[in-house]
Amino acid sequence: MPKVFLSPSTQEWNAYVTTGNEEKVMNQLADAMEPYLRASGIEYVRNDPARNVGGAIADSNAGWFDVHLALHSNAAPEQFAGKLRGVDFYFSPVSYESERLATILSNNMKNIYPLPDHVTPRPTTSLGEVTQTRAVSVLAELGYHDNPEDATWLQSNLDAIAKNLTISLTDYFGIPFIEPTPTRLGTVVTDGSNLNLRSYPSMYGTIIGVVPNGAKLFIDGQSGNWYVVRYQGKSGYVSSDFVNVGSTQ
Repeated sequence: MPKVFLSPSTQEWNAYVTTGNEEKVMNQLADAMEPYLRASGIEYVRNDPARNVGGAIADSNAGWFDVHLALHSNAAPEQFAGKLRGVDFYFSPVSYESERLATILSNNMKNIYPLPDHVTPRPTTSLGEVTQTRAVSVLAELGYHDNPEDATWLQSNLDAIAKNLTISLTDYFGIPFIEPTPTRLGTVVTDGSNLNLRSYPSMYGTIIGVVPNGAKLFIDGQSGNWYVVRYQGKSGYVSSDFVNVGSTQ
């Protein structure tokens, strides 16, 4: 299953014109993304808020991730303070996949941002979280926190933005977007054989693991007759025909 390094801003000194700061709000956004990511079968690791951007890059590169997504909000130059609006998705101009992801993110964000013409994928050769990460990377600047309209939109729509970003990730990975439900505990019930854990909700999905008969697993979502599950730290899809569902967690 796809794995994302989720890197919300650690810049607590960037105060919002409304209330709070960039680090706080971007971590609230990352919190809101987690249920959507789990339900859609996307594994994730978050950056350490005690480390700076160099630490985030190092930690991302120390693992194996399909995408590095940095979450930020913007501020205008002093002469334009409070006057600019817009959402930018920065990509590496030497990476086709980075540009493809930024384009998907931009196209979907146009559906919820009040000024869709101000949502833009932009190349960068200077942002380290885009140019220095091993994984395909995009840095999102989700509005201007020195602009009252943008700051209010952002803080009032964290769940909608979290959902929108996750939809873009599922579009990029080519997997279904699944609405989150309370996590349930399930038990595998077969004729004694193992239950296949697959990378896609289909009998044609690649087998990425097996779950023994009688094993307990966590159910995070459902797509048709397939459950999105976690078993021994690995996410994937299993046929719902062979899982008895118990209590919520």
